[in-house]
Amino acid sequence: MAGTTASTELPVPADRVWRLIGGFGSLPDWLPYIPTSEPSEGGRVRTLVNEEGGVIVERLEAFDNASRSYSYSILRAPFPVTGYLSTITVHEGATPDRSRVEWSGTFTPDGIGDDEAAALFHGIYADGLAALAHSLAG
Repeated sequence: MAGTTASTELPVPADRVWRLIGGFGSLPDWLPYIPTSEPSEGGRVRTLVNEEGGVIVERLEAFDNASRSYSYSILRAPFPVTGYLSTITVHEGATPDRSRVEWSGTFTPDGIGDDEAAALFHGIYADGLAALAHSLAG
């Protein structure tokens, strides 16, 4: 099993960040490379379509509004991994007007090495957090 974590510090209160990213179907609101998120199974499953038309299907595994965190698994995606589980969490910052967002995942590489799989997802998380910072700055 492999894993990776990316995080970013934001000059924005944690509650504001969570209002933007805390909905399981909210990726299109802050992640430009995911323009479509269609809910199913009462909102517990989301079907994402990326800019190239690739489809990713994810299941909400845990949601904790008080801790500003949710975890999800991948049911179907073009990624060379199995057993994927990811968590995104918004933490209070050092002061009330700051926050830290952490995006982490574990997975079993399938046909690639641990380092290559970790680099793939670290890039996805880091790019996503950069897009989040850009969305909140606008």
